[in-house]
Amino acid sequence: MNAATATWGIAALATAGVVIRPWNLSEAIWAVAGALLLVVFGLLPWHDALAGVARGLDVYLFLTGMMLLAELARQEGLFDWLAAKAVRLAKGSASRLFTLIFAIGTVVTVFLSNDATAVVLTPAVAAVMRAAGVRQPLPYLFICAFIANAASFVLPISNPANLLIYGSHMPPLLLWLPRYALASALAVAATYTVLLLTQRHELQQQLKIEVEIPELSFPACLTAAGIAATSIVLLTASAFGIRLGLPTFVAGAATALVVLWRSANGLRRTVKDITWGVLPLVAGLFVLVEALEKTGATAELTALLTHLVAISTTLSAWIVGVFLAVACNLVNNLPAGLLAGRVVEAGALTEQVRAAVLIGVDLGPNLSVTGSLATILWLAALRREGLAVDAWTFLKLGAVIMPPALILALAGALVFP
Repeated sequence: MNAATATWGIAALATAGVVIRPWNLSEAIWAVAGALLLVVFGLLPWHDALAGVARGLDVYLFLTGMMLLAELARQEGLFDWLAAKAVRLAKGSASRLFTLIFAIGTVVTVFLSNDATAVVLTPAVAAVMRAAGVRQPLPYLFICAFIANAASFVLPISNPANLLIYGSHMPPLLLWLPRYALASALAVAATYTVLLLTQRHELQQQLKIEVEIPELSFPACLTAAGIAATSIVLLTASAFGIRLGLPTFVAGAATALVVLWRSANGLRRTVKDITWGVLPLVAGLFVLVEALEKTGATAELTALLTHLVAISTTLSAWIVGVFLAVACNLVNNLPAGLLAGRVVEAGALTEQVRAAVLIGVDLGPNLSVTGSLATILWLAALRREGLAVDAWTFLKLGAVIMPPALILALAGALVFP
C-alpha cells in the first residue's frame, strides 16, 4: 500500500468515525485519532501536522468567542425568555408560534452562528414546548436544525465554515452583503415554506395561551447587550476586511467578564458547560486535510475546477454547488469545507464559483443528520431532552427541504457577476 492510499484510508476512517460515532465516542476522538495515526505512521511529518493545526487559529478563536456568548445566554436564561415570549405572542396559534420560533432561530443563526442555534436554542424551545402543552414538539425542534444551515451565509459570522472557505481572504461586509443577500433570503424563505407545508398536519393543535415568562435578570440583559455589541464589532471588522477570529474572542471574553461580575454563576460553571470538544475536532480535521493536500488532492481538484470554469463559469458554479451539497452529507461539511477552501485558495476562481462553493457547504447539510456539525450538535441536544430523530426520518424531510432551497440560493448568487 503506498503512502497516498494509506493517507486516504486513514482520513476516510477518521471521517466515518466523526459522522457515525461508533460506541458513542465523541467526534473529536475520531478526528484526533486519525491525525495522530498519520503522524505515527510517518504519513505526515509532525511539523506539517502542527502547521495544519495552526492554520485553524482564526476558527478556534471565533468558535471560542461564540461558545462563550452562547453559554452565557443559556445559563442566564436569555433564550428561555425569548422562547416564552414567543409562546405568549402566538396567542394559542401553533402556526404563529412556528413562525415566531423560525424568526428567532434565524436571528440567532445570523448573529451567533449556526452552532449556537443547535446547542442553545434547541433545549430552550424544548422547554417551552413542554410549558405550552405542545403534543408534537418535533415540528418546532426541526426549525433549530434546518434554519441553522439555511441562514448560515447571511453574514460571514453565521457559520464557521465560511471562515474555512475564505480563509485570510474574507471579503469585506459591503461586498459580502450584495453577494449573498438574495441567495440567503431565498434559502430562508424556501426552507420556511417547505418546512411549514410538511409539518402543517402536526401544527393543527391548540396551545396554552398563558405561559410563565421567566424573569429577565440583569446579567441576562448584560448578555443581550454583549451579544449586540459583539455583532457590531464583527460587522465593523468584516466591513474593513479584518479577520474575525480575534475580535470574536475578545468580544466574547469581555462580555463574559462583565456578565459574570454580576451573575451568581461563576466562571468555572460557564467554562465547564461549554462544548470544548469542538476545538480538537476542528484541529484534527485541519490535520487530515493537510495530509490529503500532501497527496496532491488539492492540485488535482484545482485543475479540474479550473478546467470547468474555462468551459463555463455558470455551469461550473452549478456543478460545484450541487456536488458539494451532496458530498457534505457523506463526509460532513467541516472536512468538505476545509478541502474546498484549499481548492478555492489555490485556484483563480470567479466570485460566482466561490459563492457556489460556500452555499453548497453551508446549505447542503440540510439533507441529512450527518451533514454538518450543527446538525450533529442538534441531535445531541435532542437526546438530552429525551427526544430522538432517526436518520431516515430526517433524510425524508431533508430531501424535500434542501433541494429547492439550494437551487434558489445558487440562482440568487449567480445573479451577481
